[in-house]
Amino acid sequence: MGTIKDKVAVVGVGCTKFGERHDVGADGLLVEAATEAIADAGIERGQIEAAWIGAYFPSTGTAGVALSDPLRLYDIPITRVENYCATGMDAFRNACFGVASGMYEIVLVCGVEKLKDSGNRGLPDQGDHPILGRGRSAPGSFALAGTRYLYDYGLDRGVLADVAVKNHRNGARHPKAHLRKEITREEALAAPMVSSPLRLYDCCPTTDGAAAVIVASAEAARGLRGDPVYVKGLGLSVGTGRPYFDASFDYTHWPSTRKAAAQAYEQAGIRDPRAELDLAEVHDCFTITELMNIEDLGFAEPGTGWKLIRSGEANPDGSLPINASGGLKSFGHPIGATGVRMIYELTRQLQGRAEGMQVKDAETGLAHNVGGAGGNLATVTVLGR
Repeated sequence: MGTIKDKVAVVGVGCTKFGERHDVGADGLLVEAATEAIADAGIERGQIEAAWIGAYFPSTGTAGVALSDPLRLYDIPITRVENYCATGMDAFRNACFGVASGMYEIVLVCGVEKLKDSGNRGLPDQGDHPILGRGRSAPGSFALAGTRYLYDYGLDRGVLADVAVKNHRNGARHPKAHLRKEITREEALAAPMVSSPLRLYDCCPTTDGAAAVIVASAEAARGLRGDPVYVKGLGLSVGTGRPYFDASFDYTHWPSTRKAAAQAYEQAGIRDPRAELDLAEVHDCFTITELMNIEDLGFAEPGTGWKLIRSGEANPDGSLPINASGGLKSFGHPIGATGVRMIYELTRQLQGRAEGMQVKDAETGLAHNVGGAGGNLATVTVLGR
């Protein structure tokens, strides 16, 4: 396998306030995020040679024009990417390869989703199979993993509550988070049940938002700013679309995350992620997901990820901060925007200018998405100064 290590860099980032953005449509969110990223990179819009947009739901827009019209960015290649919850980060991945190939010097990546105007209580209808998908919901799917995980490792719901408390505490300090509210462990444990064992505070909110990044070649990056953040590794793994019908799936780990992480670690030259990474933004659409991710990414042994949370090691001042931004739990999960927002967060952390909780002296960080029909797809990005 080849490597993309240090061939491209992030030179500008932008992000909207996430939340119930009834004040603006998807076009306005894109303009807000992209304008901030372009200004942050110190470039002119005319310097952008190509662009990628991550948008999962068709209601957000169609093809490349979902980005070209809002930004008046015409007559350049623009590609719309859709890949479940990895949509935004896969758009970033493709943009990085476009630059690394030598075809482009400077490109734009945007991710956006407008979910609060859909009329649905949760995610919009995704065209599930009328029988196989009947009654399926995101909380219901991840609750299956939660039930099995807690049973197999002899744990109670307190380990889930610990994740919620940590991420709400971090998110309360981030000015762009959707849920800026600290909660107590008792509140998390007593909250209304959504899909056992997942209660209200175990689930991320449905949210509007957009994020954008400017990716440049390593040579161009050095001429644009003194603190570019370099891509060290990119991984993507896609499994079966029906993992719950796979007899080998044990519900306690995501095989796609392990495989995507292995790809990214090999490119980045990482052998011990627990020791070599300074922070991580991991996919916590549900609290159980963060615990499983901690283990699948190699930060802890199976069944012990909760110890990293409870000990405080995953706090912003701990040995491996996890979701110092507040994660999806506080920001919500506008699917096309989430992965790009994680790149935004990592970049600002590594540059020492994080909004909210700054991780001290961070040099290398990881971003991760897992999703699909029960964790069958994952992507991992490693960035470094």
